Amino acid sequence: MIRSILVLGIVVAAIAVPGYAQVSKLTGKEIKQGWILLFDGTSSKGWKKADGKPFPTDGWNISNGVMKVDSVKNNGGDIVTEQEFSDFELTLEFQVDKGSNSGIKYFIFPNSSLGCEFQIIDDDTHPDAKLGKNGNRKQAGLYDLIAPAPNKKDKPVDQWNKASIIAKGNHVEHWLNGIKVVEYERGSEAFRSLVAGSKYANNKGFGEVASSSILLQDHGDVVAFRNIRIRKL
Repeated sequence: MIRSILVLGIVVAAIAVPGYAQVSKLTGKEIKQGWILLFDGTSSKGWKKADGKPFPTDGWNISNGVMKVDSVKNNGGDIVTEQEFSDFELTLEFQVDKGSNSGIKYFIFPNSSLGCEFQIIDDDTHPDAKLGKNGNRKQAGLYDLIAPAPNKKDKPVDQWNKASIIAKGNHVEHWLNGIKVVEYERGSEAFRSLVAGSKYANNKGFGEVASSSILLQDHGDVVAFRNIRIRKL
């Protein structure tokens, strides 16, 4: 009996330790603040492929509160929320394997994967982080447009990072682990100038749609997401 109690205690303690996968839940305070879960931790409810087709049967794994790209199985492709958002605050946690590349996209063109991107990447070993201009393809930057602030704090590839995207009107901010690393105004002369000098130069109206789904990118590399939540501003 004593041994059984000890074993049970160890299991309960392990579950309570931060880092163990747990299904995300909202507190009463968070619900009053307008937060909603975009991922229930157990199913693909509320998500579909970026081209409008149903959530992929292969390529994405869901278990223990985590949604993860499986690079071994068939490419599942980018996935998007069924809901669209305009003014919002989005937060989630992500974890990449060594050498992985992914992203969170928003204000995307309908039925596409083309839009503003919060870059997720292993800055140290993925070659794309070394490309672009002045570091604008590094983690937490606005991909191919704006480099993240030099004071950003990345956690190691085997640990969870927290990403936040705040969009209010045309004003957008990227936050990484509690530090604001990018700030810009969509549709401004400065923004359009950056677009004109980027890989999106030929995509008229890039990043200026009124609302869109939130997209999680499948770049063929292992990346995991959890605690995905959003509130309208």
